[in-house]
Amino acid sequence: MSAAALEDGNPLDRGIFILLILLCVVILISRSFNWNGFFTSNLALTAFLVLALVSAFWSDFPLIAIKRWIRDFGTYLIVLVVLSDPRPLEAVRAVLRRLSYLLIPLSILLDKYYPEVSKQYDPWTGIGYYAGASTSKNMLGLMCLVSGLFFFWDIVTRWRDRKQRRAKRILLIDTAFFGMTVWLLHTAESTTSYVCLGIGCIVLLLANGKIYRRHPRLVQILIPSLFCAYLILDFGLGMNGSLAQAVGKNATLSDRTKIWAFLLSMHTNPVIGTGYQSFWLGWRLDWVWTRSGLGHLNEAHNGYLEVYLEEGLVGVTVLAVFLAASYYGICKRLKRSSSLAVLGMAVWIAFLFYNMSEAAFESGLFYAMFLLGVVTLPQRSGKRVKEAAAFDTAKAETLVPTLAAKTASARTTKWLARGNPPEIRNRS
Repeated sequence: MSAAALEDGNPLDRGIFILLILLCVVILISRSFNWNGFFTSNLALTAFLVLALVSAFWSDFPLIAIKRWIRDFGTYLIVLVVLSDPRPLEAVRAVLRRLSYLLIPLSILLDKYYPEVSKQYDPWTGIGYYAGASTSKNMLGLMCLVSGLFFFWDIVTRWRDRKQRRAKRILLIDTAFFGMTVWLLHTAESTTSYVCLGIGCIVLLLANGKIYRRHPRLVQILIPSLFCAYLILDFGLGMNGSLAQAVGKNATLSDRTKIWAFLLSMHTNPVIGTGYQSFWLGWRLDWVWTRSGLGHLNEAHNGYLEVYLEEGLVGVTVLAVFLAASYYGICKRLKRSSSLAVLGMAVWIAFLFYNMSEAAFESGLFYAMFLLGVVTLPQRSGKRVKEAAAFDTAKAETLVPTLAAKTASARTTKWLARGNPPEIRNRS
């Protein structure tokens, strides 16, 4: 892909995104979505969104930056459509399940029987790798990570009902698809997704185990402490190479450390960055492609570095506040035994680790799953709840006499057909 193509974008994709955004807006309007309550309940997320939009105005390409912000805002709209459903838990399950039902078997089919379609080759080393139904092996690993976390979460949350017939069938399907996902992830050779899936599964077991029921606060402190300990070992003690070798990667994390050093040497504005989605455009993109010797890169392979390049230290600070606020919200919802909050906790810690070697903030499949677990929607007002309850009561009071009259009429018709009306039968 050329640098000019990255600036112009794809007209077909643009048309599809606009259509989806309009459909989401129409659905939210039909549901009388409480926008004020949403922004009030998610102040840190609102600040992150506003900063991204404002940063587009100091970009070298403000029009492109604003168009990309609108495109990425569609991810938030889709998440709101799912979470504003009358049954949000079932809506999340339906979306993730159908997505996995489509992509996982299709990827296995392509990898196993149509390798000429799914197999790609590194332009520098010539090494082949499988991409499945995605665009690269990293995207295939991300797809497997999302599917694996969903199926494992569904297994854990339904396990208590395993003796029920319907739950037993669902558990069998979940187990089969989880095994398929792990096999596909193995063929993708995506170490980052492998590690993040393992971390997420461990958190799901902890959140649904006896340890959490007995010591919930301890587990809630332990999970972010795990990430802080990794940061200390990585940056404080310089053990990044050793940790990478421990999970099967080389000391440079497949040249990621070289990428980070080169990008930091370009000395972008440390306070406000280059503007939303604007670093990989224009002369900077040409400079990276021609001077780095690392190929045609279009991401920093580190979500935190990507935010720093685009929005500076201000963006990193707002991002840190957003992550902390989202985890606090998850812990609050866990007190109400929310299954969705359990998924949110596992995705939250996996998402933090994933962004250490990939860039997934602001858009993408994993970011959408992250938002499904952390976004808080305002509860319906008491007045609306009472109105709905009164409507249901009035509807029931109307239907019961009607059903009773229809039943009596049907019985009378049946007796008359037999030639034995109820009055005659009672006298005899």
